[in-house]
Amino acid sequence: MGMTIAEKMLAAHSGYDQVVPGQLIECDIDWVLCHEITTPAALKMLEDRGMARVFNPDRIVAVPDHSVPAMNIKAAKMYQTLKEWVHKNGIKHWFDVGRGGIAHVVLENTGLMKPGQTLVSGDSHTCNAGALGAFATGVGSTDLAGAIYAGKVWFKVPETMLIRVTGQANPGVTPKDIVLEVIKRIGADGANYMVMEWVGDYIDQLDMEGRFTLTNMAIEAGGKTGIVAVDDTTRRFMSERGVSPGEYTEYQSDPDAGYKVVVEVDASQVEPTIAYPHIPSNGKVAGSDPIKVTHAYVGSCTNGRISDLRDVARIMKGRKVADGVQMIVVPATQAIWKQAAQEGLLEIFVDAGASVSYPSCGACLGMHSGVLGPDDVCISSSNRNFVGRMGDPSAQIYLASPATVAASAVAGHLADPRDYDAEGNRVNAAD
Repeated sequence: MGMTIAEKMLAAHSGYDQVVPGQLIECDIDWVLCHEITTPAALKMLEDRGMARVFNPDRIVAVPDHSVPAMNIKAAKMYQTLKEWVHKNGIKHWFDVGRGGIAHVVLENTGLMKPGQTLVSGDSHTCNAGALGAFATGVGSTDLAGAIYAGKVWFKVPETMLIRVTGQANPGVTPKDIVLEVIKRIGADGANYMVMEWVGDYIDQLDMEGRFTLTNMAIEAGGKTGIVAVDDTTRRFMSERGVSPGEYTEYQSDPDAGYKVVVEVDASQVEPTIAYPHIPSNGKVAGSDPIKVTHAYVGSCTNGRISDLRDVARIMKGRKVADGVQMIVVPATQAIWKQAAQEGLLEIFVDAGASVSYPSCGACLGMHSGVLGPDDVCISSSNRNFVGRMGDPSAQIYLASPATVAASAVAGHLADPRDYDAEGNRVNAAD
């Protein structure tokens, strides 16, 4: 039997000609991504054992992003720990506050991470980089410590779920809706410890930003990672970052590769979707219930890219955030923030009554810059809506695409982005 993309990459990085699901391997790691929340714990483990070294300072990317700028003394100390370690060990790729943003989105745009490579980080959404045709996954602080020290991690080779998305999505339907539809079908543990490999003509026509959204949320289905095979879209993306095809290895699944399960999705049948509390698999059609919202959040490593901000601006231009709604827009990186400013998007948000914040993960996981209070109701373009995820345990979190968040912010309640056409004109009711 042939091998999947993931199996080929893991075999190549563990010295085997072939690997099979369930096999335990010691895998060479090309890149380690570090931020200020999980890395200090890993560093302490190494220090306590007299193992405070770095396997290769040129193969570590460090980006403080969760609690920056620091909101209290504890956060400031964690940032200091990361920064001091970076300078002490000569870490080459350091994206300090004001020069970076959300780590996953920073990394995807650097050209450092390449197709066919392996990546680990002490962050569950590391699977984001799988859109590049790479094997990228989150690990605990113990495995992170091992990766920093030795450049290796033990893996059990995962099974692979093939997700074939065909057809053309209707207006108002985005990649976020596609992935929420898949998670709704298979459940929040439906891909437990599996690779989610995305294929089909819908995927072939999808830009890289949309692909990153799909692979980013593999963990919300219990997946080990998400992967999209390299094609011309990937090659063009890498070329724009100064990376030629000769600098990376492309892997494609064999025709006779074995899959644990195959999921078929007709994109033309998918509707704008909102995941209701308190689990990402609790999806319903957007606009089904006009539930009032108090907060609207656009950002995160899932949907804080420039195309997401354009979607929001299209709907919000010339409109106002509804009374009683606090809206926060968080460009994922400094570069995206600057591009959004140059395109006039930030002015649209501010004129509408939204707050534009510094690139960080803060509000997404309830750390700062938008923490929810008791009984708040938030519609968010982020990735998780667990109890207490964004603040008080009594708060209600609804997950949706940036366009759905924008439509809901304007309406003051859960709304359908299909009420607006491609130019942002209202089509189903008068303003």
